[in-house]
Amino acid sequence: MLAHSSWRKRAESLGFTQPFIVDLSTYGDMAKTGLERYIAQGHHGSMSWIKDTFDRRAHPQNLWSEAKSAIIFGLNYGPDTDPMLTLSRSELATISVYARNRDYHNIIKGRLKEIAGLIARDTQQDVKVFVDTAPLMEKPLAMAAGLGWQGKHTNLVSQDYGSWLFLGTILSAARLPATSPEIDHCGSCRACLDICPTQAFPQAYQLDARRCISYLTIEHKGPVDMELREKLGNRIYGCDDCLAVCPWNKFAQVSAEAKLKAREDLNAPNLAELAALGERGFRQHFSGSPIKRIGWPRFLRNILYAIGNSGKIALLPIAQAHQSHSDPVIADAAKWAIARLDCAA
Repeated sequence: MLAHSSWRKRAESLGFTQPFIVDLSTYGDMAKTGLERYIAQGHHGSMSWIKDTFDRRAHPQNLWSEAKSAIIFGLNYGPDTDPMLTLSRSELATISVYARNRDYHNIIKGRLKEIAGLIARDTQQDVKVFVDTAPLMEKPLAMAAGLGWQGKHTNLVSQDYGSWLFLGTILSAARLPATSPEIDHCGSCRACLDICPTQAFPQAYQLDARRCISYLTIEHKGPVDMELREKLGNRIYGCDDCLAVCPWNKFAQVSAEAKLKAREDLNAPNLAELAALGERGFRQHFSGSPIKRIGWPRFLRNILYAIGNSGKIALLPIAQAHQSHSDPVIADAAKWAIARLDCAA
């Protein structure tokens, strides 16, 4: 009955991949072991919630003891342009592909809830929905279910979608037929490791978040280490370098989801225009966007680093206007940008 059930058809109509399923009674401890190492090495940086929720993260049944199956869906967000095109245009800002339109959490969660309701109806068992905000390790689950594998950059890679997949998970108290796990197809390729501007990968399959540009521009609250600021380039929110160079992207598809297609004004935004937004303008401009979550002060800090890296003397007045800012992190970023531009003059 489940093979042809309405929830599978509805998932497809909502733009998801086919469902990939893990029998949690056979789900091992590999993810737990990797998480232990990650925390022990301090690679989680200031993301203390990862350590604080370790026990619940270690296994889905620690999060919900009644869970018997994990159903994983992917939603393709493949870009229609090269996400690295703006890296060489220093007067512009580079924003991670996933953040160039609506917040994917809001898009996926509502749809997953609908599918979960159908699963609960068909199985007469409880369900719970997760989209990247609960202590659930979705990428190892996705690999165990067969949706893709965790590449050397630690992100999920799919033979059908390349690097561009959002993940959503439904835990069910019903035991559903499991799909086959995926194997690693990275081979000898090192493209993702070698392109990283900050050398955030101590070795393949390990990421030190403290050096990752996505972490530094999104999660990190204070000033960025001096040695890393220049390496940020014009990346003001996230980084796609290790994803974009993956050879498996030759099979990637452009997203058909309108809400995930990049807004034209966020494909190659101008640094000066972004800096002029101000806090109110920032909230309005990025309403419904994941970028709004980092707040104006951190966003402005990132813009000032990008201005310092731009080599564009015309942007100097923007940095000068913030060198006495009441926020010491912003003032520090502005002074650093001024010094960099003075050297470029």
